[in-house]
Amino acid sequence: MLRVLIPFIFVFWVSTGYSQIRVTKLVLDPGEKFVIEKSDILVVDTLVMQDSSSILLNLSKKDNFIHAKEVLIGMNCSIIGHGANGKSGSAGQKGNTSRTPCRSGFPGSNANEGIAGQNAANLSLYFDNMKISGSIIVNLNGGDGGDGGKGGIGGDGGSGTRVCIAGDGGRGGNGANGGTGGRGGTINIACKNCDDLHVIMGSKLIVKNFGGLGGIGGDGGSGGRAGLGPIGDGKNGLRGINGAGAALGKDGVINLSRD
Repeated sequence: MLRVLIPFIFVFWVSTGYSQIRVTKLVLDPGEKFVIEKSDILVVDTLVMQDSSSILLNLSKKDNFIHAKEVLIGMNCSIIGHGANGKSGSAGQKGNTSRTPCRSGFPGSNANEGIAGQNAANLSLYFDNMKISGSIIVNLNGGDGGDGGKGGIGGDGGSGTRVCIAGDGGRGGNGANGGTGGRGGTINIACKNCDDLHVIMGSKLIVKNFGGLGGIGGDGGSGGRAGLGPIGDGKNGLRGINGAGAALGKDGVINLSRD
């Protein structure tokens, strides 16, 4: 859901604890990618993004800032600061089958949880003038959480003999919970002499800042098979417990102003 809060007072600041990239004129060729590294602040007098060019934000910083006097944007441009997807949890190990007659199989091990999706960067843009001849997408979606691993299968029970019944199958390992979705980034846009940002939003200016999907819980491992014997068979092992699905990440917020 698109949420626009107005009015919004935009404050661009640089403290001594923050380094910045300072450029008089930055021209990105068609398809070129400009990476903001070792800083979270880009200050430029004139920014030109030619067709299909992109700016990659610094995801090691929670907040990124871009300050420019003149901005010219072509077709299919983008600013990318989405969070990475979390890795799926590893599956549990299968339990060993009993090699001793009449003994139960070993249980499968529990799985590992999915890793949470990475939070997107927050982005603040402060422009004096901006002209978009084509379109630009700002992607601040949170990363999806990784799925939980599947529980290990239980080991099979040992066979029976004429003096003892066969062993039971081992219990299956528990499935793991999924990882939580990453938070969508908040974007603050302040432009003094731009077209009405509310009018171009969704056409020339497209913002994606949804929370990431939560990971799916892993299935519990199957129980091991019962051993068989002449005077009595064992019992099949119990299935492990399924892991729980994780919550969606929180959506980001869009703040627009003409300061």
